[in-house]
Amino acid sequence: MATLHERQHYREAIMKNLYEAIEGNRLLGLTGTRLREDLAMPEEDLAAACTYLAAEGLIQVDWARGNTPAMLTLTHKGIQLMEAEEKDSD
Repeated sequence: MATLHERQHYREAIMKNLYEAIEGNRLLGLTGTRLREDLAMPEEDLAAACTYLAAEGLIQVDWARGNTPAMLTLTHKGIQLMEAEEKDSD
């Protein structure tokens, strides 16, 4: 099981990776497989992070068998959060 620091890092990495991939178009998304490979994240940690982010209303997840994220997209709330972070870093 991942530590608290690792779990926070995984969630941030998922949000950043999704945001960069969609370029503001919330109709686009990433497959769970691609995201896991891009982030070199264990499958169970990806599922846990996606569950958390979905419960917060930041992403939408289409689940495959075995509690595996099949497709992930940012919600409107998730895009707003990432845009606010991008603006703050400017």
